[in-house]
Amino acid sequence: MLQPSGRAGGGPWETSPLGACGRWALLVSLCTAYLCLPGAAGSAVNCHKNCICASNIISCSKMNLSVVPTGLPLYTAVLDLSYNKIGRLQSEWTTVKLPNLHNLLLSHNGLHFVSLEAFVYVKHLRYLDLSSNNLRQLEEFIFEPLVNLEVLLLYNNQITQIDRSAFIGMVNLQKLYLSQNQISRFPVELVREKSRLEKLTLLDVSSNKIKMLRIDELQALPAWIKNGLYFHNNPLLCHCDLYTLLAHWSIRKLNSAVDFRDDFTCVLPGPEKTPVGVFELSGNSMNCSTFEEKDEEAYLKQTLTLGCDTKHRDMAKTWRLPGNVPVTAGSNQTAKVLPDGSLQISPVRAEDSGTYTCIAMSEAFNETIYVVLKVYNFTMEGSGDTLNTAYTTLVGCLASVVLVLMYLYLTPCRCFCCPSKNKAQGEDSIHSSMLSVTPTHGDPELKAELNRHVAFIDSKDLQGQNGKLNPTEEEEEDEEEEDEELDAEAGSLMKGKRKKSVAESISSVFSDTPMVV
Repeated sequence: MLQPSGRAGGGPWETSPLGACGRWALLVSLCTAYLCLPGAAGSAVNCHKNCICASNIISCSKMNLSVVPTGLPLYTAVLDLSYNKIGRLQSEWTTVKLPNLHNLLLSHNGLHFVSLEAFVYVKHLRYLDLSSNNLRQLEEFIFEPLVNLEVLLLYNNQITQIDRSAFIGMVNLQKLYLSQNQISRFPVELVREKSRLEKLTLLDVSSNKIKMLRIDELQALPAWIKNGLYFHNNPLLCHCDLYTLLAHWSIRKLNSAVDFRDDFTCVLPGPEKTPVGVFELSGNSMNCSTFEEKDEEAYLKQTLTLGCDTKHRDMAKTWRLPGNVPVTAGSNQTAKVLPDGSLQISPVRAEDSGTYTCIAMSEAFNETIYVVLKVYNFTMEGSGDTLNTAYTTLVGCLASVVLVLMYLYLTPCRCFCCPSKNKAQGEDSIHSSMLSVTPTHGDPELKAELNRHVAFIDSKDLQGQNGKLNPTEEEEEDEEEEDEELDAEAGSLMKGKRKKSVAESISSVFSDTPMVV
């Protein structure tokens, strides 16, 4: 009978006949087999021996590579393969999908071939640099898988032809650099209405072989496209339409015309093929009309005169209204050309807003001036009435203040301080209320000390006083008798007492001397 093992914690590895060395050999074999599986190389974390890895950036620049290294990590976000010798970009340059790759740099490689399936496994690219190579032609649908691409650099190649379908599907493309190539036709379909790339804001086709431009189509472009449209350093044929186009862009301060003003050249007609600056065509080169733009403002019902200030005197001037309508004499127009060449508009209407064109011509010089008129929707008199009303209100307020001050400080003296002039006894104003002493038969000073009455004496013409009727003659006689009796009693009580001076009397309210009525 078998005895149980005395060793505790035994396991299958301990009872295996392979031993410790055999177990390690098995582990190494399994790892090697896993790495040999298809696609396993793409998950390797070790950096290629000819590259420098920094986080998710793989830089293999200037390593004299002729093919793209294999075994790129799946986390690769930026892959720099510039300055090598990779002449062909095959469809199998990467055997696995790189979902995180958004920047691919392949400049300065002598690249002359790109497979139609080269970008199938890198559909998430946003930045692709194929500049400074030997590409000659962009095939149809070559960039179709790159639906997320935003910037495409193709400058400094040998591209002579661009297929009309080369950029189909690139709905997020914003910047396209095609300068320094051999392109002879301007790719107007990339910016033209109904066929343009919707998000394209920069198209650079400078330094190519373009001789003709569709001026009418370029003029119809929105300003945000014109601002990023570069076609300088091309052998364009000189004509005044080209000058007018760029002069307008220069006045609008568009980047393409301002930043490279001196690089816009054209070739004069003739056997010499002399190159000149486009902005010099208004001089002796082709005598193109100069382009100016002015701003004017006006109000309804106003008489406005627009001047045509030319560089030369005695030039024949004609005007065109907004909408390119010519100004003709004897018509039912509100505008007419004056003898000095200026345009008079009378009366100004709201529909007169717009751009007015003055065309000045002479035997040696032509000039075109554009005047942009803005009409406000109210009359100048209406705004003046508002101002006049406010001014009148202010003046009225000031006048009121002056009158109040005059009333307070410059009015005549009150009656009680004026000398009496032949007034009848007992005829004073109601406003002359004074303290008085009732006449007595005794000592007037003693009477003044005891009897003090406030008398409101009015003229006898008044019908009433303080809401009461004036007393009759009988009532007045009764009151006088009562006053005499009171005075007699007061006189008897004050006998033997010390008399007070008039100055000490409390009846001296307004003066030291009592006033007797």
